Amino acid sequence: MDARSVRADAQRSIEALLEAAREVFGAQGVDAPVREIAAKAAVGIATVYRHFPQRSDLVAAVYRREVDACAAAATTLAQEHEPLDALIKWLERYASFIATKRGLAAALHSGDPAFDALPAYFRTHLEPALQSLLDAAVAGGHIRSDVKAYELLQGVGILSVSNGEAGHRAGQRMIELLIDGLRFGSAPLTSDTRRSSVRHR
Repeated sequence: MDARSVRADAQRSIEALLEAAREVFGAQGVDAPVREIAAKAAVGIATVYRHFPQRSDLVAAVYRREVDACAAAATTLAQEHEPLDALIKWLERYASFIATKRGLAAALHSGDPAFDALPAYFRTHLEPALQSLLDAAVAGGHIRSDVKAYELLQGVGILSVSNGEAGHRAGQRMIELLIDGLRFGSAPLTSDTRRSSVRHR
């Protein structure tokens, strides 16, 4: 087997592990048994530890992969939907992303160096993704113009961490109300308001 085949096999193993870990962590939390992840990915325990020597390495890799996918969805949604619908669908996806990260908040504050770069990774990838959707919705007159991407990420994140089915439904309801609030005071940008906005930045 040549080096390229070895690398391709290794990458397939990593992708299978990350997908399996995403599902297991989503169902059981980040403290789920590694053997269950290995079994779901159809690899041996040794393979898990070869690629991810510590559990925290695997948790961090899954998190980065999910952040990447969530950020990429903004471009796809913007191409497939009108600005307001794209924004709403992305916020729903982001809320689901937050809701399935059981135990991650505690892990991020555990002091493990594997997690040190994750908050910055989250912000530098998701903030511009959301801001692009907000800008398009503002330009179309669908939402108000005084909302920043990061404060909206924080707000939806807080509303999405409720436990249980009832908590999830309540969170979804609050997010719907938050989206309604974004519409309040909206107005399409005319050429005059665009020039004024540029002058005051």
